[in-house]
Amino acid sequence: MNDRKELIAAELIAVRDRSLAYTDADDDMLVRQHSPLMSPLVWDLAHVGNYEELWVLREAGGITPLRPEIDEMYDAFKTPRRDRPTLPLLRPDEARRYISGVRGRALDVLDKIDLESPDPLHRDGFVFGLVIQHEHQHDETMLATLQLSGEPGLVRDGALPPGRSGGPREVFVPAGPFRMGTDTLPWAYDNERRAHTVDLPAYWIDRFPVGNRDYMAFIEAGGYDDPRWWTAEGWAWRREHDATAPLFWVRDGDTWWRTRFGRTEPVPPDEPVQHVCWYEADAYARWAGRRLPTEAEWEKACGWDPSAGRSRRYPWGDEAPTPERANLGHRAARPAPLGAYPAGASAYGAEQMVGDVWEWTSSWFLPYPGFRSFPYPEYSEVFFGERFRVLRGGSWAADPAAVRTTFRNWDFPIRRQIFSGFRCARTATPEEAAAGGRGRA
Repeated sequence: MNDRKELIAAELIAVRDRSLAYTDADDDMLVRQHSPLMSPLVWDLAHVGNYEELWVLREAGGITPLRPEIDEMYDAFKTPRRDRPTLPLLRPDEARRYISGVRGRALDVLDKIDLESPDPLHRDGFVFGLVIQHEHQHDETMLATLQLSGEPGLVRDGALPPGRSGGPREVFVPAGPFRMGTDTLPWAYDNERRAHTVDLPAYWIDRFPVGNRDYMAFIEAGGYDDPRWWTAEGWAWRREHDATAPLFWVRDGDTWWRTRFGRTEPVPPDEPVQHVCWYEADAYARWAGRRLPTEAEWEKACGWDPSAGRSRRYPWGDEAPTPERANLGHRAARPAPLGAYPAGASAYGAEQMVGDVWEWTSSWFLPYPGFRSFPYPEYSEVFFGERFRVLRGGSWAADPAAVRTTFRNWDFPIRRQIFSGFRCARTATPEEAAAGGRGRA
């Protein structure tokens, strides 16, 4: 097995170790539905194996189906999450045996596959990148389920670097074109393609995500009680759900508390706010006299290198993420303090743009010019339209294998069980644009 195949094998092992760690619990914990928003954990566990069987074994390897009778049960489009407990799901031990059997055969396919093949499913190991990223995304979904369960003890919580204060609150991005999306990153999804030129006017974007301290100020100022800051749809959502703070927050006297994986603790004021939906993010931005960035503004501020005239794979460059650059890969079960990653700054000086929290943008999830569905329309194409808002950046729960400056996530604007936050932006005045952002802190 050559070096590239060994790297793919190592990624397959790492993601499976992660999936098994999140499902190392008693059967009742795994088969129970902890929220109608989420599947039972055992469904996710068997689903990642079934997805791997479909794409690596059958499509790439030409192997006879192992368990064709379970395909429909683990097809995410066939049964809504709320109804999955009614299915005759594989029991936890059976699910573990099934995914182990799939994985053994998948490694055999990897050993034989030609990574230089003109077949786009084989080339550069795309099919393995597909299943690796898919499993990491389900691992993040399982973490959201564990958070909703309120059960302690299943999530590791390591140390993070300290934050820092001072410096500018926003960074300037000059007017001009940049290349959005990618044609070159080997494991990029179809919705990240094709690369195309977008010309933007000058704007400012927050140096950091919005923090808990500032979000508390919005609450204290009556932000949840004033319809001026909300869209009509957002105000209807707020009233229907009686929302008064981010999900998992509760106030006791003068202190805000949060429940995090079964533990109750004071809300850290200097962490990025987390578990807010798009409507909440948009209302805060309006209250602050700003707005959410468009998806294009977010990507330019994150990944464009104006000196080199090209996009970077990560904000800091093309080098892989390290613990000094970003809070990724579940090093800890929370966002890092604001200012913790100066080495992870983008070319424009924006920080913490990958890791910590997914960041809502103002954009709908729509195809790029020249979009072509691959390898199947149900990954992206069926979601396009004005139903889903785009999130960018990746959270602390996202793995580096599924994070890059071009990666696009999307969800309904009501969703807040996900590890979501935001940062604000504003259009530069003509004077600021002419001055190139100089003279402002």
